[in-house]
Amino acid sequence: MHRFFVAPGDLGKDKIIVTGPDVKHITRVLRLGPGEVIELLDGSGMAARARIEVIERDTVICSRLEVYEPPGEPPVRVTLLQGLPKGEKMELIIQKATELGISEIIPVACQRSVVQLTGEKAGARRERWQRVAMEAAKQCRRPLVPVVRAPENFAAAMASIPGGALFLLPWEDEHTCSLKEIIAGDSPLEVFIMIGPEGGFDPEEVEQAVRRGAVAVSLGPRILRTETAGLACLAAVMFRWGDLG
Repeated sequence: MHRFFVAPGDLGKDKIIVTGPDVKHITRVLRLGPGEVIELLDGSGMAARARIEVIERDTVICSRLEVYEPPGEPPVRVTLLQGLPKGEKMELIIQKATELGISEIIPVACQRSVVQLTGEKAGARRERWQRVAMEAAKQCRRPLVPVVRAPENFAAAMASIPGGALFLLPWEDEHTCSLKEIIAGDSPLEVFIMIGPEGGFDPEEVEQAVRRGAVAVSLGPRILRTETAGLACLAAVMFRWGDLG
């Protein structure tokens, strides 16, 4: 069954209207017509089977048949706090983290971040990143689109981590505690993974994070790039406590 995303709240309506680029995909690429049944998702984890009733130039009007919660979401909620990287690396990180099952992504301006985003530029970049997350969710058939938050400074990112969550801080200078040891325990309800930018964390930032409850861990003997480290850690967490593999 073909899947399309609609605005949050639309699944509660008897008539659900599909707009935007999906209209062209439905009518010209897939050549679907009235009577065809499709699946509509609201991006928050719910879905509905709906029958196409009317096709207009810019809209596809559907009748809702049933609403349900589709499978596809991992049993553990993971948030990635990603030190702002250079270039288009953030888009790659968002895309692949979405495929692996991330729930939320928080871009973080660290002391060694080369990229600094504020004001309108930060807002525009966030909108673009959210679109990347939605397209990745479509591609991997996820019912939930991860939330990509606006860039935050280090202190604000620390304040967003609730007590009781497992807070992992992969760090190249950690040589005694490995990620493998930490994930050998029982599954937590929520995991936060914080990754530094290209230049890594400033030691002061590591100290602040540890005081906040972070567990500094090693990912092994090789130094991983910022666009690799978070994905590697996320994959390990999802393999141990999620639904990967």
